[in-house]
Amino acid sequence: MKKKSPLVVVPTAIVTEWFQPFTAYLTKERRYSNYTVRNYHQALVDLYGWLEQTKRATQGFAQLSPRDTRDFIIEAQRRFNRRTLHNHVAGLRTFFRYWLQQGKVTRNPFVGVPLPKLERALPKFLTETQMALLLSGPQKLLSAGSLDAASAWRDRLVLELLYGGGFRVSELVALRYAAIDFESGTARVVGKGQKERICPLGAVALAVLNKFREIYAPQADPQDLLITVTAQQRMTVRAVQLLVKKYLALADLPMDISPHKLRHSYATHLLNSGADLRAVQELLGHVNLTTTQIYTHTSVARLKEIYAKAHPRA
Repeated sequence: MKKKSPLVVVPTAIVTEWFQPFTAYLTKERRYSNYTVRNYHQALVDLYGWLEQTKRATQGFAQLSPRDTRDFIIEAQRRFNRRTLHNHVAGLRTFFRYWLQQGKVTRNPFVGVPLPKLERALPKFLTETQMALLLSGPQKLLSAGSLDAASAWRDRLVLELLYGGGFRVSELVALRYAAIDFESGTARVVGKGQKERICPLGAVALAVLNKFREIYAPQADPQDLLITVTAQQRMTVRAVQLLVKKYLALADLPMDISPHKLRHSYATHLLNSGADLRAVQELLGHVNLTTTQIYTHTSVARLKEIYAKAHPRA
């Protein structure tokens, strides 16, 4: 088991001089996601902590030598798993490239360091039958008197948008009424890197949305958040995760299915039904087609299964 990063206190002067301008560059110019920015920031903290631990902190980032880089990578390989090491190398390479462009360093010591290869696991997803069971959960609780109508339709809407719209959880909790075009049946979503895309909602999701609005928020302002716990309290990412767990348990489905795996289910079911890969890329808001291509492995596996069961020469 790899060790966790030790607690490192970076001096305020270092943060102000080196970290803050780089973070501003990532968020404002490159429009990187909060997840990537956090990973890159942790890479800087870990590098500084290592410099301090090895009594090299006084030389600073500007004087980092190829030998220093090599020694740090050797230590990082002992401490971190492959994915964390990959993120650290990518983050530090970007960090030094930025400061090289600003003229603050004379070389990028991480430019020749190879990124560790990552094995991409096939995405987990629910079958269409399993999804139907999950989506029926709020109505079952409503019928049993265990849930009020407003909460039941809100919960159903959360599940419908995660699966029927392919939303990321962060996109869902930030969605406002103004982003919904009820006539065209689409939602304008701001995704990773502040990139905007249009998501078709489908007849079922729209019907649920209209019913939810009728019961829960008939006088909603266009700038109001769509999904809330109460009129004054927004729903958090964690609350959505717990909501999904609740209905997984109710339907006796695998508990390792996260809200993001409902997005995996959305993509997989589209491809299984013959959707074009580039269209799915656009619907998901992926920048690179390679990110979307992982779903084709699942789709091909499903086709092979059908072939094996149905073809006389299989």
